Amino acid sequence: MLPIFGRQLLTGARMLLVLTLVVGLAYPLAMVAIGRLMPAQDASIRNSAGEVVGNARLAQPVSGDEWFFPRPSAGDYDGLASGASNLAANSPELLKQIADRRFQIAEREHVDPASIPADALSASASGLDPDISPEYARLQIPRVARETGLSRKDVTAMVQANTQDPLFGFIGEPQVNVVTLNNDLANGGR
Repeated sequence: MLPIFGRQLLTGARMLLVLTLVVGLAYPLAMVAIGRLMPAQDASIRNSAGEVVGNARLAQPVSGDEWFFPRPSAGDYDGLASGASNLAANSPELLKQIADRRFQIAEREHVDPASIPADALSASASGLDPDISPEYARLQIPRVARETGLSRKDVTAMVQANTQDPLFGFIGEPQVNVVTLNNDLANGGR
């Protein structure tokens, strides 16, 4: 009985040592090494003076018709209140919010309410998504050009410059980062 217990104890001690080395030392060191090899992931948005004015990964509220509007946010673009509204797809409250947004956007953009894309009407799951569809961005180009005094061609070029294609050409959908786009507008297209 004692020899069997001794073998089991020795096996357990070896496994503890091996797992400690692999999970406690090798894996963390590998993650640190990979992190050091990756390029910097600074998503800070800077104005023309070099001051940080936002983050490319967090939507920000805008006021004024000279800006591109982001998706709606259930948490008023507050990172501490990140999350969806948790309203069911057939909730009367959600359906009223969507109808109200559709009316407001149609009025602001002078378009047929049926032409408004879904991402303009519904908040993202986090409420902080900085990306809109190219369709929603194109819908806003005439208003932004009119309000800023820039040509439609220049505003369209800014939209194109801030459009990201799907990963590997087929994973996901094209998207426009509204935060970087509005920063380009603030800097006069530079």
